[in-house]
Amino acid sequence: MKRLSCLLCFLWVIFSIHPFPAQDQPKKTKDSDYTLKVDVNLITLHVSVMDDKDQIIKGLKKEDFAVYEDKIQQEISLFKEEDVPVSLGLVIDNSGSMRTKRERVNKAAITFVRTSNPQDEIFLINFNDQIYIDQDFTRNHDDLRDALEGIDARGGTALYDAIYLSLEHIREGKEDKKALLLISDGEDRDSRYKFESVLEFARESHASIFVIGLFDKEGERSRAQKKAAKALKELAEETGGKYYFPESVDEVEAICTQVAHEIRNQYTLGYKPTNTRRDGSWRTVNVKLNNNKNSKKLVARTKRGYYAPTES
Repeated sequence: MKRLSCLLCFLWVIFSIHPFPAQDQPKKTKDSDYTLKVDVNLITLHVSVMDDKDQIIKGLKKEDFAVYEDKIQQEISLFKEEDVPVSLGLVIDNSGSMRTKRERVNKAAITFVRTSNPQDEIFLINFNDQIYIDQDFTRNHDDLRDALEGIDARGGTALYDAIYLSLEHIREGKEDKKALLLISDGEDRDSRYKFESVLEFARESHASIFVIGLFDKEGERSRAQKKAAKALKELAEETGGKYYFPESVDEVEAICTQVAHEIRNQYTLGYKPTNTRRDGSWRTVNVKLNNNKNSKKLVARTKRGYYAPTES
């Protein structure tokens, strides 16, 4: 177990952040017998499609999708619908206010792990006013369960620090597809990072963020809770994840199951941008479903954009 104070976490981030070098050499994936050649010019999108009842839609074809970058339609050159291994991060609030909720949250987190792809690699971060990497990347569900159950909720809430450090840590994951599941009941009180820095880093990370916020009912939230809910909603939407604000902690297990199923049932779309400038600019991305009898009832969700590479 790694137990890091916020200060040590802060220093760790400052000295460990590094840009990913562009690579086009073949890469052998873990637990596979094939070689994947990485195309650095290909923009990859992980897309969820839901109907008006929030049910996952499977079985769509490449021609059912249209991808736009900065409002210009792009040619889809990669299309897959398959359950691939993912690098996942579980990020769970361990502050004092979670004491009465942790048992049910732990059960829900274990359900999430068991519902996910067995080949997923998962790490666990618990946080209060400190950050705890209680289990590094593993495919062993028993290790994750033990790390979840050995927790004593206490302390304040460094929510933004926990998200930032989780995004930094997930860069070490071996899988190309990455996602975080965050469960918290409180507003940020103890972080060194500001929300704007976290949002910017999330945009650069290529990890989808799924949020379960255990706040008071919408009409009963404090000003600080409203601010936290707005921030977490924006993080989820920017990264192609999803946010849930259930009225009861008893709903968390079902939500965790839903999130695991969604991650396993996404479409992968890829395209080479018509804008080939390497200027580091922000490019907006939008995925639409082409006209058919069901398209008006379906919603495609992915990250809202990406930063173009720069000349090295």
